[in-house]
Amino acid sequence: MSGSASLPAGPVTHRSVLAIAAPMTLAHLTTPLLGLVATTVVGRLGDAAALGGVALGAVVFDFLFWGFGFLRMGTVGLAAQAMGRGDALEQRAVLARALLLAFACGGAMVLLQWPIGRLARHLAGASPAADAALATYYGVRIWAAPVSLANYALLGWFTGLGRTGHALALQAGINGINIALCVLFVLGLDRGVEGAAEAALWAEAAGTLAGLLLCARLLGFRLEVPRAVVTDRARLMEMFALNRDIMIRTAALLAAFAFFAAQGARAGDVTLAANALLNTMVLLSVYFLDGFATAAEQLCGAASGARDRTAFSTALRLVLGWGYGFAVPAVAFFLLAGPTILGLMSTNGEVVAEAVRYLPFAALLPLFGVAAYAYDGVYVGALWSRDMRNLMLAALAFYLATWWALRPFGNAGLWSALLLFLAARGVLQAWRLPALVRRTFAEG
Repeated sequence: MSGSASLPAGPVTHRSVLAIAAPMTLAHLTTPLLGLVATTVVGRLGDAAALGGVALGAVVFDFLFWGFGFLRMGTVGLAAQAMGRGDALEQRAVLARALLLAFACGGAMVLLQWPIGRLARHLAGASPAADAALATYYGVRIWAAPVSLANYALLGWFTGLGRTGHALALQAGINGINIALCVLFVLGLDRGVEGAAEAALWAEAAGTLAGLLLCARLLGFRLEVPRAVVTDRARLMEMFALNRDIMIRTAALLAAFAFFAAQGARAGDVTLAANALLNTMVLLSVYFLDGFATAAEQLCGAASGARDRTAFSTALRLVLGWGYGFAVPAVAFFLLAGPTILGLMSTNGEVVAEAVRYLPFAALLPLFGVAAYAYDGVYVGALWSRDMRNLMLAALAFYLATWWALRPFGNAGLWSALLLFLAARGVLQAWRLPALVRRTFAEG
């Protein structure tokens, strides 16, 4: 279709699921390299305070930008729906609205950089030297907020239209430029902490420029969108409601994991360190589950837009099937190789012994998380954000109640509550799904 960047519609197959999940998993996997390279490069300077400041700065911006993840998730759903309807004009309008919102939110962060920075540094509680390094890093990188959020929107738009190869190229390109510039600025030009922040800023800016040029090419340089379409009240309200619900859902999810970390800390340094090792070890499986969730977002979104119930059901079945097909061997791998991996991750025998003690709980996380991640993707793609928000809040309440009941079991009870929280998310969404399917496809 002229002016459309979407791929031709086709039946939902195993290949179509993997064609989305595989590149998006790779895109997710490139992200941890940034923190590793930045800390390694700055660590070469031999300045512990500088290293601590950059590490804290990376955490600060991960937290700040994570809250705007709706710019990616919401754009996936809206773009996929427009693709399913074959609406080329709305595809362009979705991109325009998402970019306008991203630049507005990023601009607000720049304008409010002083109070945001003061709060972040207060919460970090670093030493004076590390705090000074954090302030330097923050003062430079905060200017990347508009383009960083714009890249969220671009990634979501590419993914929503089935262009996951482009999304992977954009994410990998941003990360590759960041790594190269970090080495150049910090080690080559001796710019220290400031150079590490500048690398991130210029990489994000280059990514936005490349992404916009790629969008223009995919659209055949038909970029015009009537102002009345972009500012259509009904569409704007749909976008704001979707993004609001996703933001609340994300905040609830962050609260659950923050609570887990806080309770682990209260159990002592050894338990805190052991839980950190276990979380790091199983993080890889989360990236794979995210890849399958992205496949659900795109395929179920397009099917919903086209009011194709068969394609929707097939996509859901295949995504769940591949998710469980990955999770079962992942559990076996963590159970068998976990003690060896944990031993390589830490030289503290007490911490490793504590981590091995709770390894069975962590190893089960991929299995318990399959449905939660997959249904999140389905709900985002189908634009069922209000239900996803409400069910997440219900699961969070269940998690806290479960932890309260299992407190006598200590860290084992905490891990059990986390696993049941993941299971509850999947069960609740599966329970609500039939009614939403009937409503959505009856409207077609």
